[in-house]
Amino acid sequence: MDLTEGVGESSSPPRSFGSGSNHDLRNDVYNRFIEIGHEEAVSNPELFRKHIDSHFNRLPASYGLDVNMDKVEDVLLHQKLLAMAKDPERRPVYHIRFLEKLCTKTEGNGEQQFITMTPIPRPACDTDDEGVVPSQKRIKDCTIEFEPCSKLEDLNLDVRKSSKDMEERYHSGDVSRRLEVSHVPIHEFIFSTVDKPKLLSQLSALLSDIGLNIREAHVFSTTDGYSLDVFVVDGWPSEDTDGLYKAMEEAVARNEGSWSGPSHPRSSIDKASAAGAKLGDWEIDRRLLKIGERIASGSCGDLYHGVYFGQDVAIKIFRSEQLNDTQEEEFAQEVAILREVQHRNVVRFIGACAKSPHLSIVTEFMPRGSLYDYLHKNHNILELPQLLKFVIDVCKGMDYLHQNNIIHRDLKTANLLMDTQNVVKVADFGVARFQNQGGVMTAETGTYRWMAPEIINHLPYDQKADVFSFAIVLWELVTAKVPYDSMTPLQAALGVRQGLRPDLPQNAHPKLLDLMQRCWETVPDKRPSFSEITVELETLLQESQESAEANNRN
Repeated sequence: MDLTEGVGESSSPPRSFGSGSNHDLRNDVYNRFIEIGHEEAVSNPELFRKHIDSHFNRLPASYGLDVNMDKVEDVLLHQKLLAMAKDPERRPVYHIRFLEKLCTKTEGNGEQQFITMTPIPRPACDTDDEGVVPSQKRIKDCTIEFEPCSKLEDLNLDVRKSSKDMEERYHSGDVSRRLEVSHVPIHEFIFSTVDKPKLLSQLSALLSDIGLNIREAHVFSTTDGYSLDVFVVDGWPSEDTDGLYKAMEEAVARNEGSWSGPSHPRSSIDKASAAGAKLGDWEIDRRLLKIGERIASGSCGDLYHGVYFGQDVAIKIFRSEQLNDTQEEEFAQEVAILREVQHRNVVRFIGACAKSPHLSIVTEFMPRGSLYDYLHKNHNILELPQLLKFVIDVCKGMDYLHQNNIIHRDLKTANLLMDTQNVVKVADFGVARFQNQGGVMTAETGTYRWMAPEIINHLPYDQKADVFSFAIVLWELVTAKVPYDSMTPLQAALGVRQGLRPDLPQNAHPKLLDLMQRCWETVPDKRPSFSEITVELETLLQESQESAEANNRN
């Protein structure tokens, strides 16, 4: 979706998730295990630290936001579940535990109700020899101390107010209302299996099948194709987990066929065809989406910040009054591509609402916005190490797409988004295509300031068109300027047709200047591939870091 020429899609401003980096969190987790005297951490700290780092490397940065230092053993539990999920015969792997009771006070009179919910702390439970709470160890065997609701009222303003009102009504003679107290058990389900289309819907259906209500959902995909999904639920009448395990086992057995994956990988053509015919594989119930503020607008739709099962998401909503056959086809194509890509440097697809006229695409929310906003709205100047890290992220994401025969066709800083750890991810596949989908690509598509000359001239083109766009992105990051800012977009396109390129910055690293010029060569075959560019940039980053360390020593 092109929002404004030269800007495109962007996400919302950064949000603070607390201080400290992901590396600091790993240190905290490791140190916590040392403090509590975990056997493996104490006996072989180097190997244990390696396992911790490996676990965090597999998961997105958002996983760290959910780590509770008071329940640090959960990290090892998650690690164990992911390991068990490698066995096809055991999928889906799941772990169930009782968390807490909610003390619910209901005051009713006719149709009116007043409800206050007060959490009671979850029980502490011993771990096994590996530091993991095993599925076989039921929480009911642990010692649980529940405080009576009367004691908790002192900590709850709503309850104090309710009690005071009740007392006043009692003394005034209004005793028609009665206070009913009940306890709602809250349980946690942790699933691990192979990541695949419609997984979140399948897991939600399993929980619903046994009468559970989802209160929270935390969904994580690993870099090697597995999932770790944590659900907080209510609806089970007791603290008992034995019954829950049995009910879940029966629910999985009833849906056994849905957990078996394809025996042979499909070609890109087959994948696109199947996606076009089966958009329902990623169908999201629109009623479960909580749509928040609008963060960007375009000619055919709007981008919103929203929430889906407790997870921050970006929701691209296509305007129904402007839908036509072409736009519906592009929507289907974008879903077809998004559902097939999974990489650290590509924005993660969550699902889509595919029922016309309410077409929308849901992806992970990128709190720190686009590189375009970072450069031009926040007026940041990048130092060489940070610049190199950004462009290496871009190259890795683009190389992954090209390895999967996908051409982005609209690579620009507005479509490069940052997560909380400043990891850059390629986004917006509205005009992307599978290269081998049939026919020669000649259509003019993309954004003029970043567009390759062969596309402007309606000539046949391939993946090297993305490399040209990358050259303009690289120039933009080096200069912190908008390309051809003294021209209109159309003037810039006409200039590029005639050989115009941005002026080379005088103070840039010579290797970056050389790379720019090779990437924006007029002849596509003379441009390097993203795999070659990645190697060059990683070498330059290493040289830069070594030079900085040498200067510090001197």
